[in-house]
Amino acid sequence: MSADPAILASGSLPYAAAAGQSLQEVTVISARNADVPEIRVTAVEGKATYGGELAVKPLIQGDEMTFLEIRYAAGVGAPLHAHSHESIAYVVSGKVKSTVGSTAFIMGPGDVCRHPKGVLHGLEAIEDSVVVEIKSPAPDLASFFALRK
Repeated sequence: MSADPAILASGSLPYAAAAGQSLQEVTVISARNADVPEIRVTAVEGKATYGGELAVKPLIQGDEMTFLEIRYAAGVGAPLHAHSHESIAYVVSGKVKSTVGSTAFIMGPGDVCRHPKGVLHGLEAIEDSVVVEIKSPAPDLASFFALRK
């Protein structure tokens, strides 16, 4: 089913609840990247980033998860840290070194990894990179990141 721009703009999308049933309308919660302000981040879970700041866009938050776009300049990293939620990290562009537990590996565009709840993990950009992360349950971002005023 292709997305009709008029439907997306209205905030509703028709869908069939089950085979053979008539179409229903549901509310779609969406965000446009260009409309979301960038947050400059200097620490993750109380640990200072190194090599510079992260540029984070909290694109959308649901009841149980949040979706972030994170821009890393080459050499910038999030130190090893653990938290009470799990994360899925997907590399959109660039190249990063990811560490999960005692395993380190290189990720490029299209690669994905999981940061399990309570497991030490970190990420460092080898080159300018864009990574999207899904975190669940959704953390309170104000306490999760140290934000630059």
